[in-house]
Amino acid sequence: MSQNIPKTELLYQKSKPVDHLSISDGISLMIQEQKNAALEVKKASKSINFSTNKIYEHLMLNLKGRLIYVGAGTSGRIGVQDGVELFPTFNWPKKRLDFIIAGGKRAFLNAVENAEDDIIKAKEVVTKKLVNSKDVVIGLAASGNTPFTCKVLEESNKKGALTIAISNNPNGKLLSFGKCKIILDTKEELISGSTRLKAGTAQKICLNIISSMVMVKMGRVKDGIMCQMVPTNKKLRDRKIRIDRQL
Repeated sequence: MSQNIPKTELLYQKSKPVDHLSISDGISLMIQEQKNAALEVKKASKSINFSTNKIYEHLMLNLKGRLIYVGAGTSGRIGVQDGVELFPTFNWPKKRLDFIIAGGKRAFLNAVENAEDDIIKAKEVVTKKLVNSKDVVIGLAASGNTPFTCKVLEESNKKGALTIAISNNPNGKLLSFGKCKIILDTKEELISGSTRLKAGTAQKICLNIISSMVMVKMGRVKDGIMCQMVPTNKKLRDRKIRIDRQL
């Protein structure tokens, strides 16, 4: 039975259950598991490097192409978290950024019933968003099997988009729909099935690296400085003045 269950859903058995530990021991174990999440990203560095180069090349060839993040639940929100930072940090054009989240905008703050299983909606939104061969579509799924995300990547492939599949399950179906595949094998969660923990951490680190390095390659960083930062408040306006002086 367990052979068909993603590792991210299995029971953590490397210690007593977390609710049987002291707060101090629970914190120590959580910190160690977060370190392990980072190590899994390191193991995937070759596929991250390959994907980053492919994204950079694709966006440079298609100057109107978009970065589109796709996911459901925690994975979808992590995609949004990475993407929304690209405008203020790198002045990445808002029109070249989009999100496809199971359940739509409501799902940012609420769990939307059955949204991650809705493959009909997945097909509809790919059409509605006008996904095309100029775009890069990044799909994230901790289980690797989320029907909505799998269907979005499958349909995006048909449109000729560059698809990136990021799965925390080495056997995830999502991987079969990605032209670039990244496996972040974070295994069991300390709180069984709570992929907002290790799986989410690994996804966030992975996206941070990919988007940052794509922007670096595009010349949006100079001498390690955010040379195209958009100052949207007093703190950032002050920072922009310091940056301009440094440059």
